[in-house]
Amino acid sequence: MTGPSSLTTALEALVRKAMEPAGGWLPFDRFMALALYAPGLGYYSNTSPKFGLMPGSGSDFVTAPELSPLFGQALAAQVGQALEATGTDEVWEFGAGSGALALQLLQALGPKVARYNIVDLSGTLRARQQQALAGFGDRVRWLGELPAQMSGVVVGNEVLDAMPVKLLARVDGVWLERGVTFGGAQLMFSDRPTALRPPLEVAGSHDYLTEIHPQAEAFLRTLADRMERGAAFFIDYGFPESEYYHPQRDSGTLMCHRAHRADTDPLADLGLKDITAHVNFTGAALAAQEAGFEVLGYTSQGRFLLNCGLAQSMQQAGLAERANAQKLLLEHEMGELFKVLGLVRGAPFEAMGFAAGDRSHTL
Repeated sequence: MTGPSSLTTALEALVRKAMEPAGGWLPFDRFMALALYAPGLGYYSNTSPKFGLMPGSGSDFVTAPELSPLFGQALAAQVGQALEATGTDEVWEFGAGSGALALQLLQALGPKVARYNIVDLSGTLRARQQQALAGFGDRVRWLGELPAQMSGVVVGNEVLDAMPVKLLARVDGVWLERGVTFGGAQLMFSDRPTALRPPLEVAGSHDYLTEIHPQAEAFLRTLADRMERGAAFFIDYGFPESEYYHPQRDSGTLMCHRAHRADTDPLADLGLKDITAHVNFTGAALAAQEAGFEVLGYTSQGRFLLNCGLAQSMQQAGLAERANAQKLLLEHEMGELFKVLGLVRGAPFEAMGFAAGDRSHTL
C-alpha cells in the first residue's frame, strides 16, 4: 500500500517528468490536472476517503448530498420537472463523488428515470458509487467519457470547481502566466510572459492574481455539442464575472482542502488534498450559450432549494436533519456562496428552481 509520503514523492516524480519537454516548467492547469487526476496517484484517483461529515472519518470535506438527503430530494423536484419538459428519461451526473446524490435522486424520482448515467474519471470513487447504488442494478451505468450523442438531464454538483484552471498574475503592471517548476527538490511557482488576459480588465495597477477557466468552458461547449435534447443544472461555489474579477479579489480564489481545513498552497502535500477554484458563472453561461444551450436561470443555492420545496421537507424532518439542511440555505454557510446555473437544449421552460430570485441579469 502506498503511504502518504511515498504517494507525494511518486506524484512529484511524475510532475518532474511532465516538465521535461517544456524546459522544466508546467502551466498551472497541467500541474493541477496531474495533482488531481493522475492515474492511481492524483487526489481523485487514489484511495483516500475524501467525502465525509467529520475529520475523524479521514475525510477532507463535505458536499451538500452528504450533509443532508433533503438536498437530493429538493433537486429531484427540479430534475423531474426538467425530464418532463424535455421529454427525456435519462439523468447524467458528472463527478458523482460518494454516490450519495445519485442515490437520493434515484429514490426520489423512481420510474421517471429509465437510466442513470455516471461520468466519472476516478476508478476508486466508481467502486464506492457501485457499492452505494447496487440496488438499482443495470438502471445505473458508468462511463469514462461523454458519448457522441446524448439526451436527458445533466446534474453537476461541485464539478466545475475541480476542473483545472490557468493562473494569471499581474506583476508591476505586466500580465504573466503562473506555472510550476522545481527549485532543487522543492516545487515552486514560476511566471512567464503571456498574451492571456482575464475576460474583464481589472481596474487598478496593483499586483493581482486570478484564474481563467478554459477547461470548464470547453467542457460546457462539448456538452452542448453532444446534447441533442435536455437540460443541465450545475451547482457550485462562484461568482458572476464582475465579482470574480473585482479589483479587491487580488489573491484569486484557488483553495485546497484537507481534513476539513482550507489552505492556499497547492504545491504542498501533492495528491493528499483537493485543489479547487471558484467558478466564473458568466464565462460558463457564455460558453454554453455560444455552443447551443439557452440559460434557464441563475440563482443562489439557498433560493434554488427553497423554490424546489426544501422548506416543506424540513418541516417533516427531525431536529438534527433540519439543522443540517439549514446549512444548505444559510447565507454564511452554503446558501449564498453556492450558485445554481440552469441550461436547456431545446424549447425553454419555466424551471421551478428559478421561479423566485433569478439573477440571470447579473451574469
